[in-house]
Amino acid sequence: MKLTVKLLDIENRGVLLHSTDARSMRVRDGDRVQIVDEATGKTAQAHVDTTGSLIEPGVIGIYRPVNTTLAVDEGTPVEVRGAERPASLEHIKKKMDGGRFTKDETMDIVRDIVDDVLSPGEITAYVTASYINGLDMDEVEYLTRATVETGEHLRFTRHPIVDKHSIGGVPGNKITLLIAPIIAASGLLIPKTSSRAITGAGGTADLMEVLAPVSFPALEVQQMTEKVGGAIVWGGATNIAPADDKIITYEYPLRIDARGQMIASVMAKKFAVGADLVVIDIPVGRNTKIATTQEGRKLAREFIELGDRLGMRVECALSYGESLVGHTIGPNLEVREALAVLEGATEPNSLIQKSLSLAGIALEMAGKAGPGQGAQAAAEILRSGKALEKMRQIIEIQGGDPTVKAEDIVPGEYCFDVRAPQDGYVIELNNSALVTLARLAGSPYDHGAGLLVHAKKGTRVRKGDPIFTIYADREWRLERAIEVGRTLMPVLVEGMVLERIPHERWV
Repeated sequence: MKLTVKLLDIENRGVLLHSTDARSMRVRDGDRVQIVDEATGKTAQAHVDTTGSLIEPGVIGIYRPVNTTLAVDEGTPVEVRGAERPASLEHIKKKMDGGRFTKDETMDIVRDIVDDVLSPGEITAYVTASYINGLDMDEVEYLTRATVETGEHLRFTRHPIVDKHSIGGVPGNKITLLIAPIIAASGLLIPKTSSRAITGAGGTADLMEVLAPVSFPALEVQQMTEKVGGAIVWGGATNIAPADDKIITYEYPLRIDARGQMIASVMAKKFAVGADLVVIDIPVGRNTKIATTQEGRKLAREFIELGDRLGMRVECALSYGESLVGHTIGPNLEVREALAVLEGATEPNSLIQKSLSLAGIALEMAGKAGPGQGAQAAAEILRSGKALEKMRQIIEIQGGDPTVKAEDIVPGEYCFDVRAPQDGYVIELNNSALVTLARLAGSPYDHGAGLLVHAKKGTRVRKGDPIFTIYADREWRLERAIEVGRTLMPVLVEGMVLERIPHERWV
């Protein structure tokens, strides 16, 4: 059918057909059509939406991503015809029925995700099928390799390349802001591609954005790393493992983190940047992704095995996950705390010790420190000021102000103290509730929003002492966080005696 183009500024790989034209072509909402510009020979495939009023019969609405391929002008005549279903849909149905993906099937699916051949509903079906029926280690390897092959790679001439990753689940985990400059200051290369927060209050990319731009193409990330030893950037801008970012988009509404896809996601990004040595932080505890040390060890073995298959040496650290790292949650607050440590602060101990331990593992793996001496070597780099100087170089090469100090970074202007209702000890700080409050206050999008925790688990408090402070850039967001906070009960304070059991009860 010949139709006339109307360009529509809609961020979706689709087209809009009048319902009468759709019926004539025998296509329905969600079906596919092939659009051909016969003047240029360019073609594109897109999903169909229909309307009875937004466009006239004889007109096709071309959404912006489709026109990136076609490059047609308003009013251009195009040929539109029905298109076949991609083979990848049969592969997805096979997994829904409990089957296993082959290497070629996995590549078909990943390529179709990257090329926007699969619709949002079809990608969701893939994510859900993989979550319910799981991926074995062969399937995880296939997914990892396909994710890397369909994106850009970094290729360094100097090795080893070091990388680190935390699987998440613990608020305030700002350790990359210390680990990356420590490793780079030792003479190693660490091209750290990081994520933005999905369900948390601040991903590493959100934090680094307080200090410098984080969106760079892959080649520029490589050049910056070669020049100063490291970079801390947002992986979503690099086109490194682009399928992974799209899969995560469809996992988010379902709040699922399929184990096989999570392992492939982490390792694909390490493989794509050319990492030789990888340290993975696995926080363990209640309200984290990994509840027990046994489960943590099993996940560690899977990471190590996949690393062996890909030619990367992987070591994992099980870390304490039942309390936030440091005392802060939210971009400005976390960056201020990390910069203060780089400038010489000796607190908070949880942030410093975790960062030094993980950096030390990397230094030992790379031969920069002897067995058992890595944390001490990392501590010396931190104490000497070399890590601070390296962080300033990283900030500068990414376009930030290298003279920035911790005191320059301030939280939001609106704040509220949550105080102890009685004398006693803080016996519970609910991580997920704290993150919810930080997000309600505006974090990570409002950089000044977040929480400053004054009394962590086990701290002795008196009635009226501040336990944590909520900060916000906008007053209405603070009010909303306070309102919800009264129902969440993110903190419990009790005396050391939780209950009295009288003698009379047992006689």
